[in-house]
Amino acid sequence: MNITPNLLSSTSIAGTNVKNPSGENIGEIKDLMVDWSTGQVAYAVLSFGGFLGMGDKLFAIPLEAFEFDTADAEDRIVLDVDKNFLDDAPGFDKDNWPNTADHEFTRNVYSHYDVEYKF
Repeated sequence: MNITPNLLSSTSIAGTNVKNPSGENIGEIKDLMVDWSTGQVAYAVLSFGGFLGMGDKLFAIPLEAFEFDTADAEDRIVLDVDKNFLDDAPGFDKDNWPNTADHEFTRNVYSHYDVEYKF
């Protein structure tokens, strides 16, 4: 994968492993949620836990919480959190996604990651 931080396709992001600064695997980007009225990505959906896709929990994370590390040969997405931080993060299971019209959920996501809510 070749990550260019200013312009990314959703297919280049989906399936990408996310690590913390210590190199621990935090999860994998599953999807991007786009606010159709503004055209902005509201948040990325990160899958964490489980085995072979079973029991994974999904987390909504603002793009601004990620860093794109292109310093070495292996481009990667970095999320500066400890795995335990996700225990209290706004999440959902794959069969029960949040109501996309519920801006309160998105506000809580941005607040949890200390990112300014922009919608």
